[in-house]
Amino acid sequence: MNQSTPINIGISDSNRNDIAQGLSHLLADSYTLYLQTHNFHWNVTGPQFRELHLMFEEHYTELATAVDEIAERIRTLGCIAPGTYKAFAELSSVKEVEGVPEATDMVKILTRAHEQVVVTCRNVLKIAQSADDESSASLISDRMAIHEKTAWMLRSTL
Repeated sequence: MNQSTPINIGISDSNRNDIAQGLSHLLADSYTLYLQTHNFHWNVTGPQFRELHLMFEEHYTELATAVDEIAERIRTLGCIAPGTYKAFAELSSVKEVEGVPEATDMVKILTRAHEQVVVTCRNVLKIAQSADDESSASLISDRMAIHEKTAWMLRSTL
């Protein structure tokens, strides 16, 4: 925590710190997924090019908004949001991909990544709920639903 003015929003300093740490993992997962999706948008080829190119653009655009919302929630809790590639690499459970996979593999990789973000959401949601932090819980729950739906849509293209 890095806050000079006391925060009194009904959540203890310890709980705010724990929630922010969990949200930092979610932020790192989301940003790594954003980069992966944008990379695949640029580099996809093959018979499904147009469909995947446009779908990936929708996904990374949505993720760009999401990372901002997650980072701002961390700041609202009085903590510093991670914002470097190094920090994201250390915190993320979504692994980077080497090279440029085939289009079908891109879809599989992104499906697994969205599913991993759902797992991260579930873990962080428990922390937020146990601290009665409805604002964080709502954000996390909304993110989880979006990633579950996106994973389903990606799986449906295979």
